[in-house]
Amino acid sequence: MKVLEASCSDLEAGLALPRQHLQVMMTLTVFFAVMMAALLHAGWNAIVKTGLSKQTSMFLLSVGHAGIGLLVALTHPIPAPEVWPWLVASGVIHMAYQLFLAYAYEQGDLSRVYPIARGAAPLIVLVASLAFLSDPLGRWDFIGILVLGLGIALMARGVFRSGESRRMLPFAFGAACATAGYTLADGLGARVSGQPLAYVGWLMILSAAFFTPVVIALKGRAVLRADARGWGLGMIAAAASFAAYAIAVWAMTKAPIALVGALRETSILFAVLIGWLFLNDPMDRSKLVAAVLIVAGVALTRL
Repeated sequence: MKVLEASCSDLEAGLALPRQHLQVMMTLTVFFAVMMAALLHAGWNAIVKTGLSKQTSMFLLSVGHAGIGLLVALTHPIPAPEVWPWLVASGVIHMAYQLFLAYAYEQGDLSRVYPIARGAAPLIVLVASLAFLSDPLGRWDFIGILVLGLGIALMARGVFRSGESRRMLPFAFGAACATAGYTLADGLGARVSGQPLAYVGWLMILSAAFFTPVVIALKGRAVLRADARGWGLGMIAAAASFAAYAIAVWAMTKAPIALVGALRETSILFAVLIGWLFLNDPMDRSKLVAAVLIVAGVALTRL
């Protein structure tokens, strides 16, 4: 019961942080580190998207995560008991995130799926903060929600206009819900642990442990088979993903969770550019405007 009460107190304190961000300065070191994390995040998503089997690519990513996580875990103390509820919860959420994202990439382009999956997440975090804490909706929050919602709606509308598979939308929004969930869980969990790198290491081990049996149940053992090139790309993606998230979780211990989460969403623009320049994704004015609106909306909600 004491652990539960402490966790609830941590949750309320963490969710309240965005309202205090005017008193907390983000250093240039944290700023550029989060920007690098955003680029790495867009990069590993591009690697998963290029795989012939998106779920196999995600499985390889999980194996790489677990390997790196094990190396980290062996060099750090075992997390304290009060950290494990956050780790287990986040591991389950990450498993859902990986499944939803891989299914979305089976149906749509990187430059379409990624902005929806990432852009809707900060909106969900904001709504959750307001719902659970009864925070007043500020002027910039209201404007940001409108801009962000318009950008997401415009991006989703492009699916219908371009003849792309509409099945990508529920999966992309599912990934967004999972992103919102693990952003809150890990920002608070890392603060409880006091060891961001060790926290991420154990998280990746648990995430792989949860993801592997579920993806086998859904896709069969064929999902485990990959050639040497697939394994190589999977390990590169895993290293980029681990580095990106370790940087982000570390940053969430140095600056407000929502502020870090918002800055990470610049990865949307990186993903759109990577999809257009390297993956031959169709690009039009509507998609580009939608991506810019999504990033602008996220930024406005943090003013």
